[in-house]
Amino acid sequence: MLDLIQKLAGGVAMAANAAGTFVVVLLVAVVNYDIIARGLFNRPFLGAVEVVQFSMVLIVFLQLPDVIRVGRLTRSDGFLGLLCRRRPPAGRLLSRFIDLVSAGFMVLIAVSMWPEFLEMWESRDYFGVPGVFTAPWWPVKLVIFLSACLAAVHFAIHIARPAIDHEPHLESGS
Repeated sequence: MLDLIQKLAGGVAMAANAAGTFVVVLLVAVVNYDIIARGLFNRPFLGAVEVVQFSMVLIVFLQLPDVIRVGRLTRSDGFLGLLCRRRPPAGRLLSRFIDLVSAGFMVLIAVSMWPEFLEMWESRDYFGVPGVFTAPWWPVKLVIFLSACLAAVHFAIHIARPAIDHEPHLESGS
């Protein structure tokens, strides 16, 4: 059962990562368009700042679950690596504890984001400058909620599997 959950969650995480990469490409296109339109035609893209702000949140949260899945979340793990080499059982225990705390934080983010999503969905609240550029808030809130849920699932998978499975670099000392 765990293998099926891991396979499904992994597929969704990879798809979300691909969507995040697509957002990066779109962001590059928007910024380049703004630069060219501003420089050559004196007609900047008026929503460029809002699109960049919107995109940055989407990129981070769309790519987060896959980063967790492959064990590439940025952190300082020098002590954990040393502990895994010198005292493997203690290192695995600490690694699982870190994953448990991380899963807890992701659940807290999801729980706090769901009511915000519902409020933004119902109120149709938006960000930006009316008459210039506006976009609804609810897609950002939904992506954060779903990403936090999926990230919590991946942390739970890391806890359920032997800790070294997702952190081979801790054993090798690299």
